[in-house]
Formats: sequence, structure tokens, C-alpha cells
Amino acid sequence: MRTAPFASLRSLFAITDEQAMWRVQTQDDEEAFARLVRQWEGRIHHLCVRMTGDEHRAEDLTQEAFARVFAKRKDYQPNGRFSTWLWRIALNLCYDELRRSKRREESMDPCGETVAALEAFVAPEPGPDGSLVEQERGELVRQALLQLPEAYRTVLVMRHYENLKFREIAAVLDVPEGTVKSRMAEALTQMNRILKPMLAVETAKSLVKSAGQTRESVML
Repeated sequence: MRTAPFASLRSLFAITDEQAMWRVQTQDDEEAFARLVRQWEGRIHHLCVRMTGDEHRAEDLTQEAFARVFAKRKDYQPNGRFSTWLWRIALNLCYDELRRSKRREESMDPCGETVAALEAFVAPEPGPDGSLVEQERGELVRQALLQLPEAYRTVLVMRHYENLKFREIAAVLDVPEGTVKSRMAEALTQMNRILKPMLAVETAKSLVKSAGQTRESVML
């Protein structure tokens, strides 16, 4: 009898996301819901950060996404993938936030608002090797990503940052797979166009900095 709770716990961890969501939908199962939150909150938070450029707002959007999952649990279709439904909910919240941000920008000083948004988006985030160069390059990429129209930013984030397949992205966005691929091609073209001058400026700054350090070394 004592092993029953542990057997139940093992059973909960062994079930699929779809089975867990079915328990949430039909039984209001809090343990199953908590499992889904643990499983997905990190990835949903990353998505919201990449889409909005605001770390703190992304935390709120992540919580709101899961609150909406529970509130709309009766709308979940058991024959579909839970991840597709969750990605779609999170993306719609991000789109709403981007539209609100745009309206705020239009009613405020556009320059100040844009700078604030970019600063939030390119907040320091150490690269795998912790090198300053990698951090600077990463910030440039994030800044360029923020400048993409949301349709292109979405497919780029979901493909390259979330590692979704084209067919999975197509399911989330409810568009043909060919549309996703064409948006990806355009997203990469625009990223290249945005990044080229930014990288050129960054390279020039690095060369000037290196020359200054060399000069100081010689003088010493």
C-alpha cells in the first residue's frame, strides 16, 4: 500500500503531454497541470523573450499563457498535439503585446521608446564560452531579430531557437509548409541585410579598440 503513491507519481511522469492535458481537461488534475508547466515554461519564456525583446514582460506572458491553458482547457482538442496548441496561445499573447507596445510607441517619444526596447532586448546574456566577442555578436543578432516584421521573426525564432520542424511551425501558424519556408527565406535575407552594416561598425570599433590597446602597450 505504501508504494501506491510512488507508482502514481511514476505514472504521471510517464504520460505524454496530450494525456496530461486530457487529465487537466476532464479532471482538473493539478498535478498533471504542474507537470505541463514544468515541462514547457522554459521554452515558452524563451519564445516570449525573443518575440517581445522584454525579459520581464516575457515572464508575465509566460504565466499568462499557462493561465490561459487552464482557463481554456475545455477548448483543447485531444486529437491534436498539446505543444501546437500551447505555442499558438503563447504566440497570440506575444502578438497582442507587440501591438500594445506599438501603440505606446506612437503615443510617446519614438526615439526614447525604441532605445528602451532595444536595450531590454539586448540585455547581457553570456555566450557558451563566456567571451566578450560572442556576447557582442549575440547582442547584434538579437537586435537585428527585433527589427524583423513579426511574421518573419516568428518562423526564425521557432526554427532556429526552438528547433521546430517546418511542418510543426506550419501546424502552429495554421499555414502551408511552403509558406513557412518562404517566410524563412525572406527572414534570413532581411537578417543578412540588417546585420551587414551592424557587423561592419562592430568590426571597425574592435579594430580601433585593438589599435588603442597596442599603442598604450608600446608607450608603456
